[in-house]
Amino acid sequence: MDEVTQDQVEAGQAVYGKLTLAAYDKLVLGVSCSYLWRCDAATLLARYDRLVSDNHLDVGVGSGYFLDHCRFPSRTPRVALMDLNESSLAHTAQRISRYNPECYRRNVLEDMTVSGKAFNSVGMNLLLHCVPGDFAYKGRIFDHALTVMAPGAVLFGATIVSQGIKANWFARRLMNLYVRKGIFSNQHDSADALRAELEARFVDVQVEVKGCMALFSARAASE
Repeated sequence: MDEVTQDQVEAGQAVYGKLTLAAYDKLVLGVSCSYLWRCDAATLLARYDRLVSDNHLDVGVGSGYFLDHCRFPSRTPRVALMDLNESSLAHTAQRISRYNPECYRRNVLEDMTVSGKAFNSVGMNLLLHCVPGDFAYKGRIFDHALTVMAPGAVLFGATIVSQGIKANWFARRLMNLYVRKGIFSNQHDSADALRAELEARFVDVQVEVKGCMALFSARAASE
């Protein structure tokens, strides 16, 4: 597809201001995930507990709920945050200040450079459906992720897809509204398209559909 515009990139994250972030846990993770997207926060948190490492980069950090509640394998993990939205970065950095997180403001379609050594885990939770373009275009994010992943590192996350799912009336209406407003860009997204982009770059790819979400994990090839 054609290159997306900066306005399209900005639209997908602009909604997350201070007021939205204050209500994010209850409205997005509580109501929307449970009753509209039909994949609750507990399911997503369990994946963090299973896959997160003590050298972790989180991309598209939202409110920081999962980093705040997950069980890291160490009491002193290295945690890095990456987002285009400054409010999300500041909110999450304050919420998990006990970990002294590194913060990187990036447009991940273009750049994911960081300081220091490569990461052993990268989380992309509820990010990809807000990124403009189809998965063939969004796949460049995975290319950038590989540049900051150690050999054998795991990439994991969840994204709301539009194709190949059974969405209830309310979920479909809200999804279409978000697409019109530019908050979502998932009208062409499917679990199969996501799997194809992951398999072109990673090994041990797993994609599972739960409700309206595609839950995924994949590993960088070992040297």
